[in-house]
Amino acid sequence: MDLILWRHAEAFEMRDVDDDLQRALTPKGERQAQRMAEWLGQRLAHSTRILVSPALRCQQTAKALDRKFKTLNELAPDGNGEALLKAARWPDAREPVLIVGHQPTLGLVASYLLSELPQPWTLKKGAVWWIRGRNREAMAQVILQAVQNPDCL
Repeated sequence: MDLILWRHAEAFEMRDVDDDLQRALTPKGERQAQRMAEWLGQRLAHSTRILVSPALRCQQTAKALDRKFKTLNELAPDGNGEALLKAARWPDAREPVLIVGHQPTLGLVASYLLSELPQPWTLKKGAVWWIRGRNREAMAQVILQAVQNPDCL
């Protein structure tokens, strides 16, 4: 199974809005989302299931892909790694799953999957971590397939 973790692009600071869920992308964030969406668009399978936090900044990031997606409250900023993995159906989903979400949850999930220990890893704003789970010789393996930062595209 492929699990692609995409942190929302750069958003306005909390001091600029009253509600965290209504924080929008900055102009830089819009460019980051577009660059990463172009990169992902060339690599994502058509069957990829896309799950997105209800936060405006995540919705805007996901819309740059120009694909259908499902909004899940479990992926909100106060969500947790267990809920994220359950929503993705890790490691048993038959289709790739792209999650557009938040720190620290995405970093904790990445660290848990790759090191079996939740650690405070940070995904940069707008970045993607592509993790693949597979079985080889009757052993479960987790592979870091790719890490991409929109500022490097």
